Amino acid sequence: MKAVFLDFSTMGPDLNTDEMRALLPELQIFSVTEDHEVAERVMGATIVLTNKVRINSALLQNAPELRFIGLTATGTDIVDLVAAQRHGVAVCNIRAYCTQSIAEHVFACLLSLAHNIGNYHAAVNAGEWQHSKDSCLLKYPVRELSAMTLGIVGYGELGKGVAKLAENFGMQVIVSTRPGTSVVADGRVSFDELLERADVISLHCPLNDTTRGMFGASEFTKMKSGAILINTARGGLVDSAALADALRGGDIAAAAIDVLPQEPPADGDPLLDYDGGNLIVTPHIAWATGAARQAAIDQLVANIAAFLDGRERNRIV
Repeated sequence: MKAVFLDFSTMGPDLNTDEMRALLPELQIFSVTEDHEVAERVMGATIVLTNKVRINSALLQNAPELRFIGLTATGTDIVDLVAAQRHGVAVCNIRAYCTQSIAEHVFACLLSLAHNIGNYHAAVNAGEWQHSKDSCLLKYPVRELSAMTLGIVGYGELGKGVAKLAENFGMQVIVSTRPGTSVVADGRVSFDELLERADVISLHCPLNDTTRGMFGASEFTKMKSGAILINTARGGLVDSAALADALRGGDIAAAAIDVLPQEPPADGDPLLDYDGGNLIVTPHIAWATGAARQAAIDQLVANIAAFLDGRERNRIV
């Protein structure tokens, strides 16, 4: 049984793959698979494992032996699910493997921005504290999280994990109604109300036709001038140029962005050109603690074992 892992480098180094190799003795692990290499590597494979390599309808049409696609991610947008179902290919994702990692990243960024850690560090490096007349260099505001309201957009596993940490910090938590619907229920608030009330907004919703570009110039003008935006979900949720303008113009106070519309951003992005101290950009690593990455591999192995045993586990198709 031929099996291939198309892009193992996306999972990072130093992960234990012994159980996966034991299940799939003929497994071929490729660090990277370029677009022009996908068809050849998938040809004749019964099992394909991938994180970011796209599996489209044409590929499925020309891979008659393929029976299982295992994703090392929760999102399923890289696979043509309709075509997979038509060709009888099972598709499984992984779930709740990086909640703690994401939540910790959100608060690492939030604490850094609320306490102006980056600006104070830069001030010390520039010699400002050394030449100050006071023992404390109080140049930038320092805000306590317990006095802030956190707004969450996307209240699934990750959103709930962030909310739990927020409550431990004494923050008030509000949750937006589902994007694209005007129905407000279950104690949630409307999206517009969340924009107006939240001191911090953290995004954890999927990217689709409803949510694409949901944070643009109009939304930033509705937010508090002291608000902080944190996006660890999908880059396409936020208009990068509008966010850069909002940060530059003081429409909002700060932002932490872990995802961009194009990854890697080979063609650039307005946020990469922004040089203010009120923006943190990280390279899609919020999910990536060692524990979370190993949990992803372990869940993938469990999905493969279930498929080989004729059981359904984390099946999307």
